[in-house]
Amino acid sequence: MRRLRLPLVLLLPIALTILLLLSTSSPRPRPPTPQPLPCGAALSDAADGRWVPTPPPAPPPLYSPSCPFHRNAWNCLRNGRPQFASLSWAPTRCGGAVVPRIDAARFLAAARGRRVGLVGDSLSENLVVALLCALRSADDGARKWKRRGAWRGGYFPKEDVVVAYHRAVLLAKYTWQPVEKSKELQKDGIKGTYRVDVDIPADDWINVTKFYDVLIFNTGHWWNTYKFPEETPLVFYKGGKPIEPPLGMHDGLKVILKSMASYIEREVPRKTLKLWRTQSPRHFFGGEWDHNGSCVSDRLLEEHELDSWFDPRFGGVNKDARMVNSAIQEALAGTDIQLLNLTYMSEFRADAHPAIWLGKKDAVAIYGQDCMHWCLPGVPDTWVDILAAQILHYLKQKKG
Repeated sequence: MRRLRLPLVLLLPIALTILLLLSTSSPRPRPPTPQPLPCGAALSDAADGRWVPTPPPAPPPLYSPSCPFHRNAWNCLRNGRPQFASLSWAPTRCGGAVVPRIDAARFLAAARGRRVGLVGDSLSENLVVALLCALRSADDGARKWKRRGAWRGGYFPKEDVVVAYHRAVLLAKYTWQPVEKSKELQKDGIKGTYRVDVDIPADDWINVTKFYDVLIFNTGHWWNTYKFPEETPLVFYKGGKPIEPPLGMHDGLKVILKSMASYIEREVPRKTLKLWRTQSPRHFFGGEWDHNGSCVSDRLLEEHELDSWFDPRFGGVNKDARMVNSAIQEALAGTDIQLLNLTYMSEFRADAHPAIWLGKKDAVAIYGQDCMHWCLPGVPDTWVDILAAQILHYLKQKKG
């Protein structure tokens, strides 16, 4: 059978008609152009930048020494510490701009009906106190909130917002087991052990994984022999049985980080914003906390000084933060838990610890200087600014 061939004069009108239809049809909508992240909202903003004088006019702190959420040992202004310079963090990405201070009223409005939870050690408490006091500046009806096992928290009735901290210093469950036989005690000097169940979260937060819309985790500062010396060591268990061969402290930390990250992935809803805060660096100079270590200083460290203070290769008293951070990064790889790196920006701030201004007469003689926690107002307020920028960006994405 012969194919039917249309003459060229008939094909031309058909082709023109097709082209006309294509040109008049509705164009496909283009995807929206991604908007640049606000300064402070990128995860990299805290890990790449520098401290600069706060652009004038420098505003006063958002809260005073009388904030009801304050903790005495960090209330440096009330305890007589000279006020340090007003500084802001300028991320490299922001082209000279600084991370804007939290707009407390805007934050509460955007977070209406939401719950923000922090889980970890006292450095998370240091952060949550700064956040609670900042938010109270926009809601003087705020009241203390300690439900669901929270160690410290606040409820902000204007916008029905909860912010709370759950104390879980190892994240995993641990219990004291005293040595019962006096002969054993005499033989090796062990008074007892702390049983750590690497696969069981601490009671303080095991039941709140679905309560919060934002969860921020941390651990690390208790993973040290001054917290758990040889006479009261950690003994690690899994599935109810001791792990064999026994794990040393750093290896135990690695196992717990991976186990808790896996638990968070399983139990915390995907829609929840999950952040893991890196270590807050210490600034002991001249010795450890119990060997005359000091941080009475009024200057920031220079960039070229950071490695000599904090790099584990130099073995200094402040090396722990970077060591723990390496284990955290390894444990979070492949999860949807985002790393909030606050270490680098904080390494500069040797000037901002409570040091000897602890609010109790004999505190330094008993405990040594506090070169680990931070004065409030102070560095944690900049952590709050960065955290707020990231939470607001997350909430905006959810609305969009």
